[in-house]
Amino acid sequence: MKTTLPEYSIEQRISGSFLSRFLQELFRNTGYFPLALILLEFLIEGREFLKKPDLYLLVPAALIQAYILTRWPSSSAWRHLFGSLIAPALYTVGEIAFEGLGFFQSPYHIMYLTFALAIGLLQAAQLRSKNLWHNFLLLLENLTRAEILFALYVAFEIYANPTQTISLNEFFSDGVHQFLALAVLLLGISAGVANVSSHHYSLLLRQTAGQLKVYSEWLLGRNLLGRAINDPNSMRLSRQKRTMMFVDIRGFTSWSERRSPEEVASLLNRYYLTVEGLLNNYQIIKYKFTADEVMVVFIEADEAVRAARELQQTLGRVLFKKELGAGIGIHTGQLVEGLLGGQNVRFYDVIGDTVNTAERIEKVARAGEIWISEDTRQNLVNKMAGEQKQVTVKGKDQPMKVYLVA
Repeated sequence: MKTTLPEYSIEQRISGSFLSRFLQELFRNTGYFPLALILLEFLIEGREFLKKPDLYLLVPAALIQAYILTRWPSSSAWRHLFGSLIAPALYTVGEIAFEGLGFFQSPYHIMYLTFALAIGLLQAAQLRSKNLWHNFLLLLENLTRAEILFALYVAFEIYANPTQTISLNEFFSDGVHQFLALAVLLLGISAGVANVSSHHYSLLLRQTAGQLKVYSEWLLGRNLLGRAINDPNSMRLSRQKRTMMFVDIRGFTSWSERRSPEEVASLLNRYYLTVEGLLNNYQIIKYKFTADEVMVVFIEADEAVRAARELQQTLGRVLFKKELGAGIGIHTGQLVEGLLGGQNVRFYDVIGDTVNTAERIEKVARAGEIWISEDTRQNLVNKMAGEQKQVTVKGKDQPMKVYLVA
């Protein structure tokens, strides 16, 4: 049975899951006007509202818009501008199919399109602005969203108390209306200021989390970091069956002695980038660079052999120009893996004879060669039968049988 790593979810934890982002979009933006409109129409029409198509058009339209906006990249200005019009456009088309052009006689239907367009423009403009101007636009967006409630209240008053809504003077002669207008305005400003502060704090947290993620991946590797985040207990020391691979540049020491430090560093960086780019395509526990040596911990022996073959081909192109080559050794067996260290400084490593044996097999490999142990061969799905030989390995009483990978 093939062992798999836990799902890697660092980015998801930083940006939020799709569901959390969908719900945030729905209740903080897309669904704001539809929810208020549903309440308004229910107050006006009572249970008769449930028999009309409005409810059954508003809810699906809002869900569709929230889904699309969650899928679209948030960095796109077009996403905010046109995306905010999806729900009102779907609702308008559906209502016209039932009511005809009489749909536009209701003031709150026009309000839906107007507020959606205004909020979309403000969100799009924020992407092209910085600092104080961005803060002002974000504040204005929150104020506009807050005014939805007051606008729909005015629409309700037009229906319930038409004599009080003949003119603005008549409407604001009522102290209750003055209070509501000022209260919504002040609450909108208050919510906007809080949202500006929250936005900056959230941005700082995301930047910090992103930096910590990069630094943590440097130390642990992407797969291991994802495993640790999903299950912290997986980092405890435990005995596991793993396949170890060691890669080493043949003749590197003598070559580097005749080169400047800058040229040596340049080659090593190309070497590391090549190995890293290739290993990212395989299922591994961890890899580690030590000078010109690479240690890789694989879950499966077949993965290790496939990676070794590809590494030899790719590294050959990098090292051949320098008249160098890489030797690779692979061994499978039991080892102990997990966190080692003291109270304040810890690192993830693998310990055991399996590790040492793999490194010693690598020492017998010449440039361009891959040698695997009998234990690794027995763990392959298709047992290879290439050239074999007996080698004396330090720490072993008896010679080991190793196989050359073609």
